[in-house]
Formats: sequence, structure tokens, C-alpha cells
Amino acid sequence: MSRHIQVTFDAHDPRALSSFWRDVLGYVHPAPPGVELPADADPLAAWDDFLARAGVPEEQRNTNSAVEDPDGHGPRLFFQRVPEGKVAKNRVHLDVRAAPGLRGEERMAALEAECDRLVALGAKRVRRHEPAPPLSAGFIVMTDPEGNEFCLD
Repeated sequence: MSRHIQVTFDAHDPRALSSFWRDVLGYVHPAPPGVELPADADPLAAWDDFLARAGVPEEQRNTNSAVEDPDGHGPRLFFQRVPEGKVAKNRVHLDVRAAPGLRGEERMAALEAECDRLVALGAKRVRRHEPAPPLSAGFIVMTDPEGNEFCLD
């Protein structure tokens, strides 16, 4: 039997980092427990209201955040606030499949276009690895706004 997984990120600003990854992956912030949101509602505003009604002090309302695949296929991403900063290269990273089925210059052009989009969202480009068939189709190494490394693959 296979298992579903959740990927957890330590973060200084869970809300901002979850919003970045929401936009990278096309995910959504889930509604608070027991809350039905209209299609055009802002889930983060709904969370603010929910936490205020629950008596959570304002300074504790950005301790956690999450995003989910709206189609229910990908893993849930959970973001938790931690006091310490990132001090070394992460041992696990995400590969964002931004050019499925493409090869050569067409693939690299698609990765470059996605790289530009993500830089505009707050990512940083680290380096480009050219295709090296048959083992590598080429990829771009990036970091998210808090320095977590990931690849456009």
C-alpha cells in the first residue's frame, strides 16, 4: 500500500513562503477547518478571521501555513516557523518538472522562461546545467525566498 506524504519546510515567514510555493506549483491554500469558502474568497483572509475568532494572538498567527494540490495528486506542503536560520545546504530538495517531454534547446528555453517567472516571484537563480545525454536532460538550480534549494527540471 502506498502512502501519501506531506513535505514540511522550516521557515521564518510561513505565510510568505507558502504563498511563493503556491504560485510555483499552482497549489491553493486550504480553507480553515469547518469553513466553506466561495470560489473567489481569499483563504488567507479566512484564516486570519478564523484564528482571531479562536483567540490566537496576532503574533502567533503566522506560525504555520500550508498549500495543497487542488487536484489532490501532489503532496501537501506544510510550513512551520522556526527561530533559527538556514545554515547549510538542504539535504532534500524539490525538483519542479517545468518542461515535461521536451528535449534540447526547446527544453532549456522552457526552463529559462519558468526561471524568469519564479525570479519575479522572489526566487534566485543559482546555476544552469546544460543537457548531457543520456544521463541529464539539463536543469536550472534555484533557491526560494528563504534560501531552500530546488531545481527546475
